[in-house]
Amino acid sequence: MTATEEPGHFTFVPGFVRQNAGKEEIYMLEEENSRKRSRKQQEEEPFSWKKEIISWIQIIVAAVIIALVLNNFIIANSRVPTGSMENTIMSKSRVIGSRLSYLTSDPERGDVVIFHFPDDPTGKIYYVKRVIGLPGETVNVVDGKVYINDSDTPLDEPYLPEPMEGSYGPYTVPEGCYFMMGDNRNNSLDARFWKNQFVEKDKIIAKVLFTYFPKIEKVE
Repeated sequence: MTATEEPGHFTFVPGFVRQNAGKEEIYMLEEENSRKRSRKQQEEEPFSWKKEIISWIQIIVAAVIIALVLNNFIIANSRVPTGSMENTIMSKSRVIGSRLSYLTSDPERGDVVIFHFPDDPTGKIYYVKRVIGLPGETVNVVDGKVYINDSDTPLDEPYLPEPMEGSYGPYTVPEGCYFMMGDNRNNSLDARFWKNQFVEKDKIIAKVLFTYFPKIEKVE
């Protein structure tokens, strides 16, 4: 006899189930067994600071590894310290770029890219500029207008904050290299003023996708 039944109720006896037990009685038995297992587990496995610390260390190490993989193979994180790319990227903004953008394709005119500054022998200085001249092209700046090869029509550059002043060039871009300029042409230390004026493709790290500080904004 597992329970004394009366009309409308029964007396539950833990650990036993009648052959004709109803769903409510079975549920109560399962709930009681679950509580017992939980208490037993707590009694058998007391809290351990050592295990807790090891667990947190594992989480931190995993997070660091993921961050390193992302930063070295998938994304590039860079800071723009000057106003050379205003108003596309404001001074002291931080940007995120994709390292995967040029694995199967080449940079295009108008792309904003992160690259190794060609005048820095250490390779530790990164610049953010816009691609203007492509491999094999001749870039010529006349009265603030940019012309490619023998075209009589200047580039359409809606991203410039103000008209550029002066004339520069011509610059003939070697094969496998690119000519970079800042959007804020009158306040940009770009390829017009570098000793090594062209950036090799393998020195281009990433295509800039968006700024994330001080605000999140797509870069075009």
